[in-house]
Amino acid sequence: MNASLAVKPPMSPQRLQSASATAFASVGNVGVGFDILGHCIAGASDSVDVRRIDTPTVRIASIDGCVDMLPTDAAQNTAGAALLALRKALGLQHGFELSLHKGIALGSGMGGSAASCVAALVAANALLERPLSRESLYGFAIEGEAVASGGRHGDNVGPMLLGGLALTTRDRLIRVPVPPGWHCALVHPHVVLETRKARAALAGDYALSEFVAQSANLALVLAGCWRGEAELVREGLKDVLIEPRRAPLVPNFARVKQAALDHHAMGASISGGGPSVFGWFEHRVEAEAAAAAMRNAFAEAGLDSDSFVAPVEGPAATLLPAVDAGEHA
Repeated sequence: MNASLAVKPPMSPQRLQSASATAFASVGNVGVGFDILGHCIAGASDSVDVRRIDTPTVRIASIDGCVDMLPTDAAQNTAGAALLALRKALGLQHGFELSLHKGIALGSGMGGSAASCVAALVAANALLERPLSRESLYGFAIEGEAVASGGRHGDNVGPMLLGGLALTTRDRLIRVPVPPGWHCALVHPHVVLETRKARAALAGDYALSEFVAQSANLALVLAGCWRGEAELVREGLKDVLIEPRRAPLVPNFARVKQAALDHHAMGASISGGGPSVFGWFEHRVEAEAAAAAMRNAFAEAGLDSDSFVAPVEGPAATLLPAVDAGEHA
């Protein structure tokens, strides 16, 4: 055969060396699902650039945005810790360098620590020879989140990975269907409430009747979402276990919550550890009106605030175009 006519094997694609991803804010707990239920919401997000490096380590090159006083020691940073766990589990010979761009305030109850962690994992996953499924990234995300919260729970990282509403146990990550028309109004007052302080407020004794009531309410919310029945959610979206203990940490909480209920919320409560407050609505117009009223209630306490109105079925973390395509070795 003429050598010039021989069929040459296709060249293997050049391995991607850099990638970026963004992860959106979340509503942790959704009132009745402490540490096991959450949903993401468009409007605020963190982004992370990840570069593959030959050195077998994880390092953080820079942090900017609305928060910059975060640990640059990878083991003490949620994004860094997640990638350290990924490297160890997969036995990777290479490392990662990260640049974090913070768009979600920490101590806001909007999953700020989780968003950096998830965005870093999604970007780094794109640089692997055999990328993992989103569900397979879940355990590494929990490892990263534990650095900030002090506990292994997935109610923020889970929905960020899958999008929408997610049921998150230690070993399971399950997407929960929600009618597309249902909207969330999330209002973030300009005050910081650290996650560890919010969790400390939960110390003490609980009555068995409280657990029974909370379990029933969680079941109603999940059934209402799966069946698309707002009345079931309206009956169940009442946090009788956690909210009473954390409400004193959120300025003017009772008025803010009532503002949401006055505008036909199916339910309203504290987002994550607070101080943000959320409400669920059957229609966007109700959510928008409620968001304005909730901001006014925070203003009564002398607090400025930001509001976000978006579908409960929020977007999953998104892989963005690569920072480069092989510029770095």
